[in-house]
Amino acid sequence: MTHSPVLGVIPARLGSERLPRKPLQLLAGRPLIEWVWRNARRIGTFDAIVVATDSEEIASACRGFGAEVEMTSADHPSGTDRVAEVATRRRFRGYDVIVNVQGDEPFLEADHVARAVELVRGGWDVGTVATPVRTVDAWRDPAVVKVVRSEDGGALYFSRAPIPFVRDGEPPETDLASAAFLRHVGLYSYSRDALLRWVALPVGELERRERLEQLRPLAAGISIGVAVVESAAPGVDTPADAAWAETRIRSDHPTDAVESMSA
Repeated sequence: MTHSPVLGVIPARLGSERLPRKPLQLLAGRPLIEWVWRNARRIGTFDAIVVATDSEEIASACRGFGAEVEMTSADHPSGTDRVAEVATRRRFRGYDVIVNVQGDEPFLEADHVARAVELVRGGWDVGTVATPVRTVDAWRDPAVVKVVRSEDGGALYFSRAPIPFVRDGEPPETDLASAAFLRHVGLYSYSRDALLRWVALPVGELERRERLEQLRPLAAGISIGVAVVESAAPGVDTPADAAWAETRIRSDHPTDAVESMSA
């Protein structure tokens, strides 16, 4: 799979509990989904990039700034299912590696994508990335998903619990800054076969308990390689995240920021 073409799919839906109408949330005068798409275009790994949505409002906004859009079913329970629907369409069947570009990640780094893709090209069913947890608060926070790796770099388990657990107290800062204590970054690269196997699986007990979708394929024996990166910017999930992201966008891309406009 060394020279396999890569398809980037950005799943987007209007429903969001913590940030209503999240893809159309304005940041520096442009909708969040546009910043995600613009950033993805700057990443050289993708041979094609499409937005996958069930919302005509999102589709219209995306077409307005030049993005290619694929309309998908409104019945999908997850972004992974939406990505898989796009990957099965005739025009995209030639792409052997598919990357789920989260629709709330406007600061995704090219190196992270490249490393996730290389894991799949190297034989893993799925590739993802993680970064050191760094703080005790993050290690204990159930909103921060942790991952523990095997010696060969494969995921052993993902959890909202503080893992690996330290029996004799809290881990020191030096350990929290190492690859022993990792925060999962929600980026996935799949082989075509693994993606289709993933979405065909029934929801598993571990996934149901932890509310972590990636436990479904892991429990079924689909291998997930985890590359460790130095750091990763957070996604945009809350109004506070949006305010932080706007400040960073205006700093990083002053010529692309515009005055506020309606979505």
